[in-house]
Amino acid sequence: MNEGEQTGLATMRDCWITGGAAFDLAPTAWKTIAGGASPDEQERRLLAIAAQALDVALRPAAPKTLKRRPPLPRLALPMLPERLRPLLRAALKHAVDARRKTRVVTLVASRGFVLHPMDWMPSDQNSPDVYAPWIDWQASFDGERHAPLEKLTAENWDEFYPAARRIALANMRRTESASARMLIEAKASGEPAEVRLALIELMRVDLNPEDAPFLKSLSADRSGKVRELAGRLLARLGEHGHLSEGGADDPAVELAAFISEGKSGFIRRRTTYTPAKLKSPAQEKRRAELFETCNLVDLAARFGTTEPEFIGAWQFGTDNNADILIARMVAASGSDAAVTQMADTLVADGGKPALFVLHLTPRLDSRRKRALVRLILKQANYLSAINLAEGIDAGWLEWDDLSNGSALAGLRSAVAGNDEAVRRGADDILESLGFLATATTAAKLIDEVVAAGMPPAAPSLSVLRLNAALAEHQSRTDP
Repeated sequence: MNEGEQTGLATMRDCWITGGAAFDLAPTAWKTIAGGASPDEQERRLLAIAAQALDVALRPAAPKTLKRRPPLPRLALPMLPERLRPLLRAALKHAVDARRKTRVVTLVASRGFVLHPMDWMPSDQNSPDVYAPWIDWQASFDGERHAPLEKLTAENWDEFYPAARRIALANMRRTESASARMLIEAKASGEPAEVRLALIELMRVDLNPEDAPFLKSLSADRSGKVRELAGRLLARLGEHGHLSEGGADDPAVELAAFISEGKSGFIRRRTTYTPAKLKSPAQEKRRAELFETCNLVDLAARFGTTEPEFIGAWQFGTDNNADILIARMVAASGSDAAVTQMADTLVADGGKPALFVLHLTPRLDSRRKRALVRLILKQANYLSAINLAEGIDAGWLEWDDLSNGSALAGLRSAVAGNDEAVRRGADDILESLGFLATATTAAKLIDEVVAAGMPPAAPSLSVLRLNAALAEHQSRTDP
């Protein structure tokens, strides 16, 4: 349809809107079709032709700048049932940031469903693996490549989109660690820095001493972030930083100056490491930078000790900021043994020091993560810390785990009280528990807090309601 025809149709439409007859304004061909009838019939025929032209036959041509994409890929899990989509949208609306929205999506995936694309689309690589085809679909522009179903190899590397390639490599690292490393070694150098960094990040999966030569070779990589990541991975294998010479410019030496070495005990003397008292905010800032830069194995070496001995001698409770920094250092560069030792020690001690284990959760196995959550739930004073837990499985928390301590009583009190700040904190906790709980626990918890005074339709219960409804749907569909 050209511009003149569009203008003519618009004129006819305006004439009809004002109650006039448009026959005299119609194109000649249209008059031929509509002629020979009564005036009213002429107008009805013209109206039918105009509607057909505007809505069906003569649609505007697409701009040449548009690119055709393939259809949105079908995912490996079924779509969330239509009747549950309102509950899902309520849960997503209440989730205030991308991290919390991803938890809702992860909960749904753990129950065997994926979301409708009009409700949610993945925006980053932190989404559940089942959404990888959608991530790649969004990243594609030519509409020509399709991730093949066969095993990833050097020959078909370019046929995989980044998300599909990442999942394939992660799976290979779990089953064929050496093959995945050789693929990364052969192909990573030809990728942009951001993609290269993501590929090296996969070396964390099943990291082993055979990976050390490749990681050492990355000391010459043109990206500073890649060099830093490789150094951290080497530190997890017990390798010292290659730039650490022990001189005045060595950051590990500078960091050691912020730590006091002492002795404790009268009969059995043992070494202790305590954060030195700082004199200014500038020193505190510098100490934080050094903890982030240095590796645990290098710091322990400055004191002539090993990672386990250094962690065992660290005096938790002296300086909370320093405790957080050492926990983050262990998570980033400590060996697997150092991470589990620190986690087990702090969980066994209980109380506030156990909360520092939250910074180790990305490195902990599922059993230790669950033990930490159960420990937090025993003490209402630390209940808000549950919102900080990362990488925890969805849908496992039983009612006995929640009721075995003061957490449930603390939630009831917060809901029933008049302190608005405390009630907002309870809302966040309920959202986290909605992600962690089993369906049975979710339903019971809703009843508990409603009985304590929370409105049944409160937005803070949206994840709990979705959790319970997912199980109800599964029970209806199971054979």
